[in-house]
Amino acid sequence: MTLRIGVVGGGQLARMMIAPAVEIGIDLRVLAEEAGMSAALAASAVGDYRDSATVLEFARDVDVITFDHEHVPQDVLADLVAAGVSVHPSPEALAVAQDKLVMRARLAELGMPQPEWAAVTTTQDLQDFLDAHGGSAVVKTPRGGYDGKGVRVVHAATEADDWFAALAEDARGGALLVEELVDFSRELAQQVARRPSGQMRAYPVVETVQRGGVCAEVIAPAPHAGARLIDVARQIGETIAEGLGVTGMLAVELFETTDERLLVNELAMRPHNSGHWSQDGAVTGQFEQHLRAVLDLPLGDPSPRAAWSVMVNILGGPADGGLEERFAAAMADHPEAKVHTYGKAPRPGRKVGHVTAAGPDLDDAVYQARAAASVFLG
Repeated sequence: MTLRIGVVGGGQLARMMIAPAVEIGIDLRVLAEEAGMSAALAASAVGDYRDSATVLEFARDVDVITFDHEHVPQDVLADLVAAGVSVHPSPEALAVAQDKLVMRARLAELGMPQPEWAAVTTTQDLQDFLDAHGGSAVVKTPRGGYDGKGVRVVHAATEADDWFAALAEDARGGALLVEELVDFSRELAQQVARRPSGQMRAYPVVETVQRGGVCAEVIAPAPHAGARLIDVARQIGETIAEGLGVTGMLAVELFETTDERLLVNELAMRPHNSGHWSQDGAVTGQFEQHLRAVLDLPLGDPSPRAAWSVMVNILGGPADGGLEERFAAAMADHPEAKVHTYGKAPRPGRKVGHVTAAGPDLDDAVYQARAAASVFLG
């Protein structure tokens, strides 16, 4: 009998699950927010993921529900579970990814290293934190932020007044998250796959390069990573996956500090931008691994196929459109590179695709990936 997975959300992550689903004989179905989204090839329904009736109807004929994003409300998730639907990751795990204040508290319970932080509800609370941390801090909205949205570096408490005002108008109330401004040398990411029966497989820790709050490049494995760093990153990822009961792919974004500590920055409970290199650079890519994990199938080998793999995001795309027309030029000039596009219209700062390149020489892999991506930027 063919196994059926329902993916809530029609973005590029759902789109990139389609090919491995076909390869391993899984029937993949997508609930897209609107017609013509990235995962339109597998969209069997269009509707509002915030509406329980819509999501329950979509889930009626699938074996497992999983997600393209973490934004499905908890009441909808609870209705799925009450109806006997298998949901991976679980509502309890997703709650940690949905609210950064919940995430910080749960990570503290697990003893995970993280920046100093506090929940603040007033300008004075924020000023007190700033005074105690050298006059600078990072303020985040607990819910809904991504790719640099909902994040500010502040040097005065009044710089978050508009966010405090929005909280005051919200009937749910709440607080902002404030964190110390970490003096880090680079950003890393550790991915771990976990299936419901408990098996876990860790990918190599990778280095990520952010520009304007958006992931621009990933190098796998992270250069100059010693045995201790590799071991600590893996332990952090596996402890979080086990402690939170994550099923599917987990990405742990990390700061490597100037004094050689690792601090947890963010979590994502789904395939993640930091793992796109694995599509072409690992024995088992993250999208196939996620499908295996949520179906409780044996996990694949996450080992790299080459000494180095590099992923470069295509951000924005050509101003005149014509993204697809540039494929031939990229293929001709850089046959070693692999190009993945998302079926999205170009827009400044928007992720419209990515390029991967792999090989024995890091400098060459970086050049091939960057040069091929640049073809799409004009």
